[in-house]
Amino acid sequence: MKPVFSEDGVSFVYVKHNNLYLVALTRKNSNVMVILVFLEKLVEIMKEYFGSLEEESIRDNFVLVYELLDEVMDHGYPQIAEVKVLKEYITQGAHKLQLSKPPQAVTNVVSWRTEGIKHKKNEVFLDVVEKLNLLVAANGSVLSSEILGSIKMRSFLSGMPELKLGLNDKALFEAQGRSGSKKSVEMEDIKFHQCVRLTRFETDRTISFIPPDGEFELMSYRLNTSIRPLITLETLVQPQGRSRMNFTVKAKSTFKARSYANNVEILIPVPSDVDSPAFQASTGTVTYVPDLEAIRWSIRQLPGMKDVSMRATFGLPSVAGEDGESGKWRKRTAQIKFEIPYFSVSGIQVRYLKILEKSGYEALPWV
Repeated sequence: MKPVFSEDGVSFVYVKHNNLYLVALTRKNSNVMVILVFLEKLVEIMKEYFGSLEEESIRDNFVLVYELLDEVMDHGYPQIAEVKVLKEYITQGAHKLQLSKPPQAVTNVVSWRTEGIKHKKNEVFLDVVEKLNLLVAANGSVLSSEILGSIKMRSFLSGMPELKLGLNDKALFEAQGRSGSKKSVEMEDIKFHQCVRLTRFETDRTISFIPPDGEFELMSYRLNTSIRPLITLETLVQPQGRSRMNFTVKAKSTFKARSYANNVEILIPVPSDVDSPAFQASTGTVTYVPDLEAIRWSIRQLPGMKDVSMRATFGLPSVAGEDGESGKWRKRTAQIKFEIPYFSVSGIQVRYLKILEKSGYEALPWV
């Protein structure tokens, strides 16, 4: 996605989704990030209505598209962008459109939640999901590491509750005179859902909000910190004459023994002209993927502090030098993908989650 400027002073900003380009234009010096966020939100709204956003779905529902555009933007300014509120007075089928009174949430300050919500059982679920991007050199040194995290919620609470969330935020601890705490985490590039009171957070780092009903992402963050690899990999390549090549791969999990890595997938690059693959692994399954020019080693579950190994043998029509075509595959990096449930890489902790509602129903924590 990028803005394109024309000669007559009109700026074009667009995002691409499938085979469609969603384009916005302006003659002023506008905030490009606001336009991009609005276009991405418009894609999400249309996907909720149409199932999949493609050229055919726009043609089949062009009346509904006009109706949505009329509600989500007014005089060039974004307005209503919450799908649950839009669905209350804009029906999904273009042939079923009916004139109805807009819900009160449209004109309320809390436009993402309607009043009078009732649930038989009041529950709220909080999940911390972190994605670790790690680049490791051949000698084992970490070249770059980054943690991309998000806090996702599923709220099934009656009425109009106000929630307060407390994290082990380093800035909060410093404001409270607890700068020496080792369990604090310094978060960067924090992005909140629109329900969070930003002025309250900027003042005292308190995350206070009235949640939407259902599932949503409360916040996302990034951490630049040095982290050791959770799974280390050693690969040994041994040519056998001019027609065979052996791969010996050893993987070791360095996280705690009580944790488990699920759906481990290890991709090891190989020359593009190999044939006759043969594999032997201590655990998991190994396959040759010609489209990726790699070996895929899949392990369903890998416990912590565990060593596993795999051997692969390939046939070669010929063996070229390191600088030839057959040597380029050595410059590609091996990739490891996995998931570890109930494990936080950054050390972020949910200290408390308070629920305040005028009806006074109790909230009991459960992990």
